[in-house]
Amino acid sequence: MFPLVSGSAAVRTGVRLGVDVGTVRVGVARSDPGGVLASPLEVIAHGRGDLDRLAELAAQHDAVEVIVGLPTTLAGRAGPAAAGAREVAAALAARIAPVTVRLFDERFTTTTAHAVLRQSGKNSRARRPVADQAAAAVLLQAALDAERATGRPPGELVSPAGAQPGPRPGGIAG
Repeated sequence: MFPLVSGSAAVRTGVRLGVDVGTVRVGVARSDPGGVLASPLEVIAHGRGDLDRLAELAAQHDAVEVIVGLPTTLAGRAGPAAAGAREVAAALAARIAPVTVRLFDERFTTTTAHAVLRQSGKNSRARRPVADQAAAAVLLQAALDAERATGRPPGELVSPAGAQPGPRPGGIAG
């Protein structure tokens, strides 16, 4: 399904989107077509219309995959916001199929994003509007790096809302 980057059996090509779902805002990031570098893209208000905008972005950027952050505790368990992230991921998967959606551990993404923005000289008021898209970029970069390190797609494959897990095209189990 995904061509491989020349010289590496570990990296699939194609643009991926990273999505950091917050209670107020949804941060979005985009990778380059080689799947090497993640960059902040935009911030969407969480709520009415957010899934529509995510679907538009996936189509506009010809995304081959969307990585949604899964809030995880320091112990590696699903955090309190995990159910919300799973719901968004499943609804998005149903809306943009056959583009795949995966959940990936988002531990420290917001903290890392704020630290980077603080080091770049942005005060807390200036950081607020861009922190969510920066966190999405940190999340997406971690997923890209994990794939490069393991040779496997990162995180957990999401079944579209209402769908039962089962064989995927090509006979590969989901």
